[in-house]
Amino acid sequence: MKNSVRVMALLGVVALAAAGCGSKPSSSGTSSSAAAPASSAASSAPASSAAAALNACMVLDVGGVDDRSFNESAWKGMTDAKAANSAISISYVSSSSQNDYTPNLNAEVAKGCNTTIAVGGLMTDALKAVATANPTKQFAIIDSATGQPNVYGIQFNTAQGAFLGGYLAAAITKTGKVATFGGLNIPPVTIYMDGFWEGVQYYNKVKGKSVQVLGWNEKDQKAGTFANSFTDQGKGRQVSQAFIQQGADVIFPVAGGTGLGAGAAAAASGGKVSVLWVDTDGCISAPQYCPYFVSSVVKNIAKAVTTYVTGAASGSYPTGSYIGTLANDGTGLAPFHDWASKVPASVQSELDQIKQQIISGAIPITSPSQPK
Repeated sequence: MKNSVRVMALLGVVALAAAGCGSKPSSSGTSSSAAAPASSAASSAPASSAAAALNACMVLDVGGVDDRSFNESAWKGMTDAKAANSAISISYVSSSSQNDYTPNLNAEVAKGCNTTIAVGGLMTDALKAVATANPTKQFAIIDSATGQPNVYGIQFNTAQGAFLGGYLAAAITKTGKVATFGGLNIPPVTIYMDGFWEGVQYYNKVKGKSVQVLGWNEKDQKAGTFANSFTDQGKGRQVSQAFIQQGADVIFPVAGGTGLGAGAAAAASGGKVSVLWVDTDGCISAPQYCPYFVSSVVKNIAKAVTTYVTGAASGSYPTGSYIGTLANDGTGLAPFHDWASKVPASVQSELDQIKQQIISGAIPITSPSQPK
């Protein structure tokens, strides 16, 4: 989705959006804090000396824990960590708006969390202030890095995965037009759109084609199509239908739950339009639209969160920052699912080759939003 202060978004992704092949995550226990606004029930370990080994907390961005995108992925990372180590106690609190960020973060500190994970780059400023005021507490943030010693940055170079998505979209379009739109014009969102745009340009270059990208041009970071929401599915459908009217037959929504509107528009097209999902494997997080999802540009937030939390529980908090790439499986393309027999074998082979060329540096990524 749905993710770095300039995040993607916060959001998620996609933001976008994380169950299909599966089901929505369930939570149990008590809410994170009665004092925190927009708090939600969350899972926690039974009270015991062992359970007190690590009290890990999470502040979600807007969209809820079942946003089919980055919030859901981040929470899965927490539940996976707890499954691996029962001594870890976990909980989350949701944010209804950006005004909730600071109160929610402070509430988590006040209730005794050993570490608090902020989901989304839009929380960067709020987390900086809270981390500065609480130097003995540990924090982490997804889609950003503050540079503070007690804040671990979890970032992803999703332009790499999206490059593959753009090449794929250009290879399968029948109209010669593909499209992308974002939730907000922030780096965690536009980094996906940049990669998608670059992938299409690369396809045009090596194939001698002229596939057009609607909604974004990496060379103009201020222009583009944005829904200004990570939750409004109606807006996502409206934007997608406008693209379809302009001739686009492959749409890449980078807008968390708003992107589900693209799935609805594709379904209404009777199979003439397909979607490239974001953040999570769309056939798992939004199975109702799996027939229309060619693939998904994934951001492996769950794995990164699990690694951080289990590391913290071992007694050694990870320091510095992590950047997910194609090389370390932090980003990439999800399986083709229903499209496995529809995407030509030659294209699938080309994607494998391009992935290795990106990893080696033979194909450079130029997005200005790449994390350093």
